[in-house]
Amino acid sequence: MPGKKQLYDTTITSLGAAKIANPAGVSRCTQDSNKLTLMLTAEELSELGEESLAMKFEKAGPRNKIYFDPSKTKCAIVTCGGLCPGINDVIRSIVNEAHYNYGIRTVLGIKNGLRGFIPDYGYDVVELTPQSVSNIHHLGGTVLGSSRGPQDAGEIVDSLERMNLNVLFVIGGDGSMRAAKAIGDETARRGRKISVIGIPKTIDNDINFITRSFGFDTAVEKATEAIQCAHVEATGLDMGIGLVKLMGREAGFIAAQATLAMQEVNFLLVPEQPFTMDGETGLLAALERRLRNRGHAVIVCAEGAGQDLVCCETRRDASGNPKLGDICGFLINGIERHFKDNNMEMFMKFIDPSYIIRSVPANAGDRVYCGFLGQNAVHAAMAGKTGMIVSQLKSSMVHLPLELVAAKRRNLNTQSDYWCSVMEATGQSDYFKPQ
Repeated sequence: MPGKKQLYDTTITSLGAAKIANPAGVSRCTQDSNKLTLMLTAEELSELGEESLAMKFEKAGPRNKIYFDPSKTKCAIVTCGGLCPGINDVIRSIVNEAHYNYGIRTVLGIKNGLRGFIPDYGYDVVELTPQSVSNIHHLGGTVLGSSRGPQDAGEIVDSLERMNLNVLFVIGGDGSMRAAKAIGDETARRGRKISVIGIPKTIDNDINFITRSFGFDTAVEKATEAIQCAHVEATGLDMGIGLVKLMGREAGFIAAQATLAMQEVNFLLVPEQPFTMDGETGLLAALERRLRNRGHAVIVCAEGAGQDLVCCETRRDASGNPKLGDICGFLINGIERHFKDNNMEMFMKFIDPSYIIRSVPANAGDRVYCGFLGQNAVHAAMAGKTGMIVSQLKSSMVHLPLELVAAKRRNLNTQSDYWCSVMEATGQSDYFKPQ
């Protein structure tokens, strides 16, 4: 609509004019003026209050002219927060792109997250070369190590200055993106020409404006294996229950996607959808009706579901994430007590694959995506971009300001067509209805 206020600023900050010919030898380059107009819907981005919204984004990719002279450029990579499939793939992609296509000879790895910048911890840096990263994509986790919790942005920038670094790549979740923004703000305040580029990482797929985070597909794939095992256990005995705990502290994307993939889940519990245990519309009565009708049931529970039932107050860890109560322990005790009190036989098997899921190497699809992220992060940095992340929106790779992704967490929209499909797959709405 003409004259309509722009709700979100997608402008990308630049360190200065790009005047150096790109040495990468790429066949196609894009320009900053080449904006992509994408129609984003409320289902894709839960924070949008409108049915749909057209937005313009700066397209990712190599530029004809770059800002930094590759022969004099020093880069660093830091990995922060929890583990996620694909971190090593992103590291490898950055190193190979920087070395082979731009001729950058110095890429440093910062050990153990943001702590690696702080002298008091005494961590060494490591030099990353194509040879040293040649096989790391076969490994889960991060070869650089990680840590949680904030560190002083001023001390981090002091360290960047001591190492004479030009580019910093920050691989991490929403807290790490906030830290990257603080680092970028501090470098700007000091007048330092340092590019700070974020690569968003979250196994929960809950970073604002990021509709696909790397590692999510791998996590869903592994989660479906756990659900299949739970289904086998549940159907192996009369009145069998399989309970699977999946990751999802404040968002149930893994649990919902795995539920859709398997079509074997009867009850899905996620943080975005409150539930009760007791009463005619509670979980216990619904589960009893399911067992009486079908003789087995599979429950998938995201770790952050039902926290109002198990926690009196919200406590936070070093990264500001809520410390979760044991919802699955609460469910197990409640279910066992209910069936015992009602003189009903039931057999329950509990499967918790959480740390297995986040520690495995990435699958093929995530590896391809991690390669795109690493390559485009280097393209953006060498063009002099800063205070931004690279990500895929729809089918396009774009640049997003750190302000957007650090603003809030993304959640499942329980009013969306997607959630309606999830509920149809489980059929749980029928079981929750009073008889």
